[in-house]
Amino acid sequence: MVQPLKSKSGSSPSGAPVSGRAWLMLALATVGFAVNFWAWALLSPLGPRFKDGLDLSSFEQSLLVAVPVVVGSLGRIPVGALTDRFGGRVMFPTVSAATIVPVLYLGLAGHDSLAALLIGGFFLGIGGTAFAVGVPLVNAWFPPERRGLAIGVFGAGMGGTAISALTTVKLVDANGMSTPFLITAAVLAIYAAAAALLLRDAPGRTVPTEPLGRRLAATARLPITWQASALYAVAFGGYVAFSVYLPTYLKTGYGLTQADAANRMAGFVLVAVAMRPIGGWLSDRLGPVRVLAGSLVVVVAGAVAQAFTPALAPVGTIAFLAMAAALGAGSGATFALVALRTPASQVGSVTGVVGAAGGLGGFLPPLVMGSLYGEYGTYAAGLALLAIVAAAALAFTLTGVRAATGGGERKPRTSGRSGRRAAGTTA
Repeated sequence: MVQPLKSKSGSSPSGAPVSGRAWLMLALATVGFAVNFWAWALLSPLGPRFKDGLDLSSFEQSLLVAVPVVVGSLGRIPVGALTDRFGGRVMFPTVSAATIVPVLYLGLAGHDSLAALLIGGFFLGIGGTAFAVGVPLVNAWFPPERRGLAIGVFGAGMGGTAISALTTVKLVDANGMSTPFLITAAVLAIYAAAAALLLRDAPGRTVPTEPLGRRLAATARLPITWQASALYAVAFGGYVAFSVYLPTYLKTGYGLTQADAANRMAGFVLVAVAMRPIGGWLSDRLGPVRVLAGSLVVVVAGAVAQAFTPALAPVGTIAFLAMAAALGAGSGATFALVALRTPASQVGSVTGVVGAAGGLGGFLPPLVMGSLYGEYGTYAAGLALLAIVAAAALAFTLTGVRAATGGGERKPRTSGRSGRRAAGTTA
């Protein structure tokens, strides 16, 4: 029963209570997302080292860091659908345990050749599918008017890439190549065990009974699936692209050391991570369309400024940090839009498709940047392309997406049984 005003565990602005267990599940899911993303991003900080040690071309280096991204992205489609069916309680420990295998392989044997790294990177992509597990889990625990914030907080788990950026190179320098991989594998094992013991699905969770293929076909017919996919490919795709390629960009374009470049990439990631829940929170209050539009304006401006390769201090730093903030907020707003417009029983499936689009959006830019730099010796063209794509996404947001959401305003909060049923809450 929904209490009229407050509960001891806190309440939403509309009076619908959010239980302490819901916040605990959010915390567990966020930690799991961060740990799996830490594993997913292990190869990126080591890209320059592998390039020098294995004499890789710019394209081969870009391919090396992009393979886990594309596999983790495409894998979100079946994993999201399986989460709808079996729940996060089953899928989070499963994904975390499965990721241990490629992490150990890469640390102990799979780092001596490009072929071995690509094989390990392919299966390392499993860690990237954790996103499609956490969103439907968190979504089911929270009422509609709090889902933007809740999913934004969960999305901050993408800061696992910052853990990798800050620690991987230092651990390799201090203790050898296997060290960061062994530590990550141990953390994954601890989390998998903890999740199996503590994680729970929301009471009354809607469990689909139709076959997987039919559910995916139904997901493909939802307009929100493709609208959110297009926007997430730009917002989260831009974040992923920079998080995997920024060390190479800074080392090649500005002559920074590998450690300095990795630290600056970590700063980019932390800003984006901090802004993701803020983007969700703002979407709960202003509407996701407004937040997306504002974010994309900032991305266009930052990409245009950086295309001229300004001095790193202060213009380049400001441009990159502004884009980080905008991409983080835009990612949070995109899934606030998903939570607002997706039927409860299809959140996992829609999340899988949208998450795949976001990851694929991060797969292509590093390859394009590496190829363009190899051909012309500059990254200007790649950043100009980012500005053009972000401008196109902005136009789409202000036209098609705004029209589909009735002007993009946050719908009035409802109270009473009928309003909650219409919103599809299962919390």
